Amino acid sequence: MKINQLKINSYRKKKNKEINLDSKLNIIYGKNEAGKSTLLKFIINSFYGISKNKKGKAYSDFDKYKPWEGEEFSGKIIYELDNKEKFEVFRDFKKKNPKIFNENMEEISKQFNIDKNKGNEFFQEQTKIDEELFLSTIVVNQEEVILEKQEQNILIQKIANLVGTGEDNVSYKKALDRINKKQSDEIGTGRTREKPINIISQKIEDLEKEKLKLEKYEDLKYEIEENKNKLIEEISNLENENNYLKEIKILNENEKIEKEKIKIKENLKKENLEKINLLKNEKNKIENNNKNILENNLEKNKKIKNNKNKLNKKLILIFILLLIINILQFIFVKNNIFKYIFLLTVPTFLIFWIFLIKNKNKKIKNEEKKKKIIEEKINIEINNKNNQINLLEKNNLELENEINNLKNNFNLKINLEKEKIKNNYLNKIEKNKIEEINNLENINYKIENLQKIINDKKIKLHTLNLDKENFEPKLNNLAKIEEELVDNKEKMLTLKNLEKSISYAKEVLNIAYEKMRNSVTPKFTQNLSNIISEITNGKYLNVKFNDETGLMVELENGNYESISKLSIGTIDQMYLSLRLSMTKELSDEKMPIILDEAFAYYDTERLNNIIKYLAKNYDDRQIIIFTCTSREKEILDNENITYNYIEL
Repeated sequence: MKINQLKINSYRKKKNKEINLDSKLNIIYGKNEAGKSTLLKFIINSFYGISKNKKGKAYSDFDKYKPWEGEEFSGKIIYELDNKEKFEVFRDFKKKNPKIFNENMEEISKQFNIDKNKGNEFFQEQTKIDEELFLSTIVVNQEEVILEKQEQNILIQKIANLVGTGEDNVSYKKALDRINKKQSDEIGTGRTREKPINIISQKIEDLEKEKLKLEKYEDLKYEIEENKNKLIEEISNLENENNYLKEIKILNENEKIEKEKIKIKENLKKENLEKINLLKNEKNKIENNNKNILENNLEKNKKIKNNKNKLNKKLILIFILLLIINILQFIFVKNNIFKYIFLLTVPTFLIFWIFLIKNKNKKIKNEEKKKKIIEEKINIEINNKNNQINLLEKNNLELENEINNLKNNFNLKINLEKEKIKNNYLNKIEKNKIEEINNLENINYKIENLQKIINDKKIKLHTLNLDKENFEPKLNNLAKIEEELVDNKEKMLTLKNLEKSISYAKEVLNIAYEKMRNSVTPKFTQNLSNIISEITNGKYLNVKFNDETGLMVELENGNYESISKLSIGTIDQMYLSLRLSMTKELSDEKMPIILDEAFAYYDTERLNNIIKYLAKNYDDRQIIIFTCTSREKEILDNENITYNYIEL
């Protein structure tokens, strides 16, 4: 696999930058801060995407490499697999997934797995290398190869780890020691006493003993609960019966009230009849009395009229006599004065006659007026009595209707209420008791008796509750113990499962280690032997590795010495060369080798050796060297090695 072209539209400070790479050796030169690391990060982000997660850093890669100006944040990488298939990947770094095109410019993005968090995993599917492995093997920067003299043991350990496990930061012995320590610290063994599995085992034993002591209260609890439930049921039945009685009692009382209402209305009707009779008697009495008064008045008036008539007759006779006398005296008497004086008796008599008649008429009128007044008074009294009689008769008629309605509706209403109460309690009390209660003669006695029975049973129930409260703390303690027991058994099961897992992990680790020793370790030791022989011009021939002695080198005389006797420079070169040789084992693709300032602290001789070594041993794959010096270029020119030179 090789990278053909990088096209940066906008990425941090880089804009509109296009870089073409050779399939062999490439030197990318630039002074410090020229953007070499930015270019390397662009390659990685083009293949794997850019993270917005800070991962403990001050800034995420997204924020760190976001362009300083403008909205554009994108680029394209063109690469070719070993089977000659070419691909172009365009990334808008603001989006999770890129656009992937084949050499026919057909978009094939959906042909690859898309992870919810990581995005499109096209490059991992093509090369079988994820981002972490890419960074730890394909890319080598100066921090990974520069070690001071006092760190020589660390470098030797890294080489031993690589040879033994295939990972420079994984040691089989340390991994096994850590697993054993974890097993001892977190689980324990049969020989330990203060370890978790022993403590929990003892705890379970103690809890089982305590549980046996308290379990006897369980039977007592069930017995009390059974008696309580029985009492509660009995009380409920009795209270239903009592409530039924009370409702029947209320109905009976209502029945009495209704009957009393009818009786009151009947009494009121009777009283009204008595009043009517009394008023009629009073009316008759008034009529009789007034009749006598009117008769007397009539008689008196008649008498006055008779007297008047008699008087008129007498006065007429007197008047006639007086006229005769006056006529005679005019004839016989000669004295004119006397004649005329006596003549005055006629008008005088007439005046007297008129006065008497008028007086008699006045008396007659007075009597008639008096009669009229008496008649009016009598009529008023009689009308009042008649009105009272009519009102009472009307009230009685209404009372009669009300009484009839009450009597007609009473039985139906009472029967309906009884049926309703009966239906309401049909499923609450026994049917025979309902019939019995309906025929009760002394309902109050029954209610009092039932209430007494209910109170007695409630007292028994309260006693049972007190008994329960007395031993409930013990039961609560039992529940607590059972809970602790379950919890500790779960912990024990967890520890045993963990112990099985650790034992399985140790077994898998041993199998993997043995497999590594039989397959990978010989390859790495052979690589190391070839490397050390070449970089030391045959001074050291072979490298051997085992668990007891670690890494040993064979001297020219056949003797073996520890690798720690070598110089730091030689060890450093061995580590770099061994790590590069791992790229052959990682993928079916011949992955590029990317070196970022990896030789910054190499002297000229070591640099010359490693450059020649790379050119000779990795001429079948692409090599990209980022550097801020011209030393690599000078060595390549002096050795007549072809390379592609790019200056940033």
